Amino acid sequence: MFFFPIRDHNPSGRTPWVTWLLIAANILIFLSYQGLGQDERTVGLVYVTFGLIPADATILSAITSMFLHGGWLHLAGNMLFLWIYGDNMEDELGHVGFAAFYTVAGVAASYAHVAAEPASPVPLVGASGAIAGVMGAYLLFFPRARVDILFVILLFFRIVPIPAWIVLAFWFGTQIVSGAATPEGAGGVAYWAHAGGFLAGIALVLPVFLRRGGPAYWRQTHGHPPHPEASYTRTVIPSAGRRRHSGVRGGDAGGGRRGPWG
Repeated sequence: MFFFPIRDHNPSGRTPWVTWLLIAANILIFLSYQGLGQDERTVGLVYVTFGLIPADATILSAITSMFLHGGWLHLAGNMLFLWIYGDNMEDELGHVGFAAFYTVAGVAASYAHVAAEPASPVPLVGASGAIAGVMGAYLLFFPRARVDILFVILLFFRIVPIPAWIVLAFWFGTQIVSGAATPEGAGGVAYWAHAGGFLAGIALVLPVFLRRGGPAYWRQTHGHPPHPEASYTRTVIPSAGRRRHSGVRGGDAGGGRRGPWG
């Protein structure tokens, strides 16, 4: 059995240009160095040059590493999560605000990994630290938005809508447990980058949340999005959609073993 989110029931009120641009940039950059048949030596050189090496970390390498991925599944998983959660946070923060938020959350996630493995010579690559920040912010604003989870058991599948707070809290908990259980320098998934990005996302949007009333904002909406939720037919297509403007306010990994995937 395996399961993963495919969409939320939280349509956005504006076109998520930045989210779409980030997805396009990640895909095109991936294709430029790995998806077109380059040899492993060339791909490894890209990781060493543009990935973040904890023993020699810089802000620039923290940013460039966010646009590299370790394989097709790594890329697809990250872009799916960004597609699900990114449009709503871009709706809340605006295009420029969301771009700045995404970048800062990604840098914070990278340095959480540096703090966990300061002497590691292995490059960190992946956008999931920044996307984890988006997920943390989403949890703060829409804890009871419904997220459709696709459960696959052998040849059978079922889509189950689950409140976002359960989905995201479970995901965050697995990062903490997995990070604690993974020996330093073991490579693989950069769990502490994920956890750090998630907490950074919450911290970065907390002032906005408090300006809107903090817990009183939740009481007004009961934790749901402050607009009608989307409804779907029985399909596995990860559709996000936009809501119609009707007086409501506009404003939800894997790869090889070369290095830690963020």
